[in-house]
Amino acid sequence: MNNVLTVENVCKNYGSFIALNNVSISVPKGSIFGLLGPNGAGKTSLIRIINQITLPDSGTVYLDGEILQPYHIQYIGYLPEERGLYKSMKVGEQALYLAQLKGMSKEEAKKKLKFWFEKFEITHWWDKKIQELSKGMAQKVQFIVTVMHSPKLLIFDEPFSGFDPINANLIKDEILNLRNEGASIIFSTHRMESVEEMCDYIALINKSNKILDGKLKDIKQQFKTNQFEVGLLSANKELLLNQISAQFSVENSKIISFNDDLRLLISLKNGETSKDLIEFLNNKAQITHFTEVIPSVNDIFLKSVASNN
Repeated sequence: MNNVLTVENVCKNYGSFIALNNVSISVPKGSIFGLLGPNGAGKTSLIRIINQITLPDSGTVYLDGEILQPYHIQYIGYLPEERGLYKSMKVGEQALYLAQLKGMSKEEAKKKLKFWFEKFEITHWWDKKIQELSKGMAQKVQFIVTVMHSPKLLIFDEPFSGFDPINANLIKDEILNLRNEGASIIFSTHRMESVEEMCDYIALINKSNKILDGKLKDIKQQFKTNQFEVGLLSANKELLLNQISAQFSVENSKIISFNDDLRLLISLKNGETSKDLIEFLNNKAQITHFTEVIPSVNDIFLKSVASNN
């Protein structure tokens, strides 16, 4: 079984409101899977179904090849966007309690918590109450109790919320380390730069429907527009610009820089190739830079949602 999680044709309605409409996704083992979508798209409804907080009206969810059952909850680690630690409990006391709810023995939980508290350099927080911690400090504790039982599936919903840039980077590195050690992760966020850095696969939900999914690298290739960024050295930049425009059917050209070298964004029409462009430019100027423009996740997100709307 190559997928840790499979969601097949899941539907969920709240009265007359359709939250999920026949949604299917597969999360490969050992990957970071980005679950993306605008506010109200249906992401939270899907996460709640995976965590068995609510049940689907129809469709099936499989965890590691088995139809999702109540006991599977111990194999899932969930970090919700709205954090939920008991403020009046001590940090260590609460961490042990939550570990035992996940099926860990007290001895095993203490060992794991010692490892994580030392790793995050927070051993001195053990006897503090949650209410004494800053939001970012409490977030670290919640991250630890999410991952400490080494679940089959981790779900992080906006995991960087409340963190300063230094600690956000720390958590990002830990999530990547978990993936590299074999963890399977669903990552829901509006931070597209984090998706770029971290995700192997993505699914995009909009208006209750899945409108895009697959390997991130493959999706980027699908959304390429035959656009190239070119840097050129020429004694007569104006003449060169006119020559390029006369030779090629150039769409949406843009001058990035007109200083020492001429920087252009050139979008070629169907039938025109990068080879044609390079051969032409080599006879006209010195090429200092030539690269195909790969769309960002943010570009893909905006284009897909706008098209679906």
